[in-house]
Amino acid sequence: ELTGLFVEKPPDNVVAVAGTDVTFIAKVDSTNLTRKPTMKWLKGKWLDLGSKAGKHLQFKETYDRNTKVCVKERHRYFFCTVLADPLPSEIIYTYEMKVIKVVPGDAGGYRCEVTSKDKCDSSTFEISVEGDDAGEDEGDLDFSALLKKKKPEKVEPEIDVWELLKNAHPSEYEKIAFEYGITDLRGMLKRLKKMKAEPVIHSEAFLKKLESCYSVEKGKKITLRCEVVDPNVQVKWLKNGQEIKPSAKYIMEASGNVRTLTINKATLADDAAYECVVGEDKCFTEVFVKEPPVTITKLMDDYHVVVGERVEFEIEVSEEGAHVMFFEDQEIHKDKDSKYRFKKDGKKHTLIIQEATLDDIGMYHAWTNGGHTKGELEVEEKELEVLQDIADLTVRATDQAMFKCEVSDDKVTGKWYKDGVEVLPSERIKMTHIGRFHRLVIDNVKPEDAGDYTFVPDGYALSLSAKLNFLEIKIDYVPRQEPPKIHLDTTGNMVSQNTIIVVAGNKLRLDVEITGEPAPTVVWSKGDNPITDTEGRVRVESRKDLSCFVIEGAERDDEGNYSITVANPAGEDKAVLFLKIVDVPDPPENIKCTGVGEDCASIIWDPPKFDGGAPVKGYLMERKKKGSSRWTKLNFDVYESTTYEAKRMIEGVLYEMRVFAVNSIGMSQPSLSSKPFMPIAPTSEPTRLTVHDVTDSTCSLKWLAPEKIGAGGLDGYVIEYCKEGDTEWVVANQELCERQGFVVRGLPVGEKINFRVVAVNIAGRSPPAIMSQPVTIREIVEHPKIRLPRDLRTKYIRKVGEKINLTIPFQGKPRPVANWFKDGKPLDEKMVNVRNSNVDSILFIRSAEREHSGTYELVLKIENMEDRASINIRIVDKPGPPLNVKATDVWGFNAALEWDPPKDDGNCDISGYTIQKADMKTKEWFTVYEHNRRTNCTVSDLVMGNEYMFRIYSENLCGLSEEPRMSKNTAVIGKTGMTPYKEKDMCCSPKFTQPLMDRSVVAGYSTAISCAVKGFPKPKIVWMKNKMIIGEDPKYLMQNNQGVLTLNIRKPSTFDGGKYSCMAVNELGKDEVECTLDVRGKNTGQPSLNKDKGQGLNPLHSGTGLG
Repeated sequence: ELTGLFVEKPPDNVVAVAGTDVTFIAKVDSTNLTRKPTMKWLKGKWLDLGSKAGKHLQFKETYDRNTKVCVKERHRYFFCTVLADPLPSEIIYTYEMKVIKVVPGDAGGYRCEVTSKDKCDSSTFEISVEGDDAGEDEGDLDFSALLKKKKPEKVEPEIDVWELLKNAHPSEYEKIAFEYGITDLRGMLKRLKKMKAEPVIHSEAFLKKLESCYSVEKGKKITLRCEVVDPNVQVKWLKNGQEIKPSAKYIMEASGNVRTLTINKATLADDAAYECVVGEDKCFTEVFVKEPPVTITKLMDDYHVVVGERVEFEIEVSEEGAHVMFFEDQEIHKDKDSKYRFKKDGKKHTLIIQEATLDDIGMYHAWTNGGHTKGELEVEEKELEVLQDIADLTVRATDQAMFKCEVSDDKVTGKWYKDGVEVLPSERIKMTHIGRFHRLVIDNVKPEDAGDYTFVPDGYALSLSAKLNFLEIKIDYVPRQEPPKIHLDTTGNMVSQNTIIVVAGNKLRLDVEITGEPAPTVVWSKGDNPITDTEGRVRVESRKDLSCFVIEGAERDDEGNYSITVANPAGEDKAVLFLKIVDVPDPPENIKCTGVGEDCASIIWDPPKFDGGAPVKGYLMERKKKGSSRWTKLNFDVYESTTYEAKRMIEGVLYEMRVFAVNSIGMSQPSLSSKPFMPIAPTSEPTRLTVHDVTDSTCSLKWLAPEKIGAGGLDGYVIEYCKEGDTEWVVANQELCERQGFVVRGLPVGEKINFRVVAVNIAGRSPPAIMSQPVTIREIVEHPKIRLPRDLRTKYIRKVGEKINLTIPFQGKPRPVANWFKDGKPLDEKMVNVRNSNVDSILFIRSAEREHSGTYELVLKIENMEDRASINIRIVDKPGPPLNVKATDVWGFNAALEWDPPKDDGNCDISGYTIQKADMKTKEWFTVYEHNRRTNCTVSDLVMGNEYMFRIYSENLCGLSEEPRMSKNTAVIGKTGMTPYKEKDMCCSPKFTQPLMDRSVVAGYSTAISCAVKGFPKPKIVWMKNKMIIGEDPKYLMQNNQGVLTLNIRKPSTFDGGKYSCMAVNELGKDEVECTLDVRGKNTGQPSLNKDKGQGLNPLHSGTGLG
């Protein structure tokens, strides 16, 4: 009895013949497992046979999941198919181990072990090998066999795949893996990397080598990095053995010991092996370029065909040349004899089935590395319709017998049988197949030809039978007369004794046997018109004892009463027939969609005008997506009603419908396609419907958008109301409201009104959002209340010229009346702008002036209720200077100052004063105190012997006063304890202590000439060129620093050369020095053209200036 996870185990003991193949199977039930089970095949206690997969050992894994089978083979490729079907009740995994050409070395004990998370089970079995056919190859699994002494034999050495891979170039990995049956390429690379990493070879040139491999997405950048021992060494980079040259694509960098190769915008051509070479030493790596995922832009359509029709599953992907895999239970490959064909056209990929069969029914999948789509194929067996059955024949000796039948498919072949034995052709027996007609012709009929004849179409469970009767003729030499007689065959097409039904387009051949002696004359008539034609579509054919009435391709106009009259001298006979032409009905009309839902639509149509002469049994419906050419059948059984609800559609997608009418003859042509329609559903109801405001005649409502809108979008809202107790709802808005709020007007005062809001889109109205209780329509009186902002509750200060914009919110119902006052008087609107709304009042002053200062009061009134709020606005300006500044006392090196506050404080408090001093000699001002708050101060550290004057600025919030106030008197710091010093007269005329020096410069390079002068009073400095005063030309910059005079000339040209002079002048005299400036050209060294000349000056250089 099986226990644990296994439902089937390998047999305990297996005897295998050497040289043959043997397969072991184990099955695991994973229905109750949380993870996919993992199987290991082991030999002995520890040897994992998974690493030995190749030519000798092959492993296979399958699972049975509700008849959907996915196969994974270790000797080819791995694929994983995720199916959207519901989980079956049982999932069985089947694991196979196949030993190819068993050798004696394969004998021994084996174990298969299955694990899944915390569950485990195992099974052991033995293999015994008989026979010496395979003695030349003892295998590589039994190590004890390798120790046995054997006679030396010439044994072909077995190839170690892993040694072969280790020594191969990375570009050959895939070829070797395919040749030796290794398909887990990722696992192979990991194992190979570990094997290569084991021997660590010391490198004298590299501190750190390249990584074994790099991976990069297509179009991205990757950097290969290694470290070398010598920071100055040069390296070479190779790609597949070819040296790489630096370019915008390949950037090579060296930083200390680090060497990097950067590959920009990687392409598939960059997927290669790379080397970094230092002298004779190298390090290797491999770059793998990953392509971006390929998505599917056009999904696969479903197909419904009959046997033999062509099927094309077509998809479109986002990239040309992408790899696409098609599956039907397993991957579909293009083999030489396969019925599948593949077609690629740019981004289009097509799977073609030339002639569909019932075996092709199923779900077909297309996979890319970034997408998946599927389409279902349904194949119906063709129904063969018998249009003309074979009839019994009675013939005489030597006459011809012809059996004929007509079927609906002109490609159908068949066999003829007599009494169950197949009839073979001969000189006397001929079998023909022309179009839909099958004939068996027997010439020179003999008595042995009598019997039952059957025609059996190939591939159909159908047979047509008739009997051949042999008529013996007895010759009576006595002449006699026999009245004519019409022998009508009431079988076949006759539905009653005198009515024949023919399908339009089919051929009618009515063979009527006639007897009588002598041979009677035959007349066919339609109504009163005789039919005499022997050729054409409607004709009469005459044979011995037989009259044939033929209509080729019956038409509706052929319907009517027909008669046949036969006569001879012995009498007359007449028969009347009614020929009824039946056809497929006309297509249904007026196909239209009357309503849609989230995934459904209601379709109606009118019956066909003409039913084809046979009652309409029902209808077949098809639909397709707009823009697609593939129609999908919606029903396979005839649907009797003229209304239909189509389901399982996708919301937001445009569809078209068409309808076929079906009667006993067949199916009509398709109707005209309906107008495109889109399955969409109304939105859910709006949410959070609340009352925002109520007056005596209005009610303001607010709500939020529906939680579910869907593909139909949202066009707007309809607001409805009704009185409490009424059931008739009144629409409040004539047009859809697009906002999430609405004011319902014209409501009766005091009534209780119910409100509801409905969302509307192309699919119709949503469920309504209804107020939980009625609303009483009455103005709610709310006491006026001013919400004065916090920053306006204290003094509001602004500077002159600034803009004032105050917004004062308030509340109250009904709308309050707002009035402004300034200092108790109504506000002058010429000075201040005011704007009032329902919820606030705005006070605006474009440019503030001092007269705008004051107390502003806002009064809010509703009937006899009011609220007030005051705002103190102060417009401030710079203050005036202080008053009565004077030095009140002088002692030592100190002076005491006092003053009075300014007359104009700028409309705000004085924050301090700034005191400055200046001695009477230099009259240069220096700040003594800043932000002095008192109106007096003491100035210290004055210089003995100097006389000082003072000035004071007032300061407030806006800054210092525009003008200072000068002190009325000065402070003289006397010299104490010393004899009076007689001041020396320092006056002298100007005298240059350092003259100008001649210079030679290059054109275009800035230069400067300098000299030094002394003199008192300070002399005036004048610079001249060629005796012409240099003005304020930007080319020249004149500087005077403590008597050192400098003339800077910016980028001189050859025309700037000449004689430059500097003159110093004061009231006692003047002095002058000069020099020559030579400007050489850049290229020739040519001197200036106007050297030593006083004429030809550039007039722009003339002017006056002070040193």
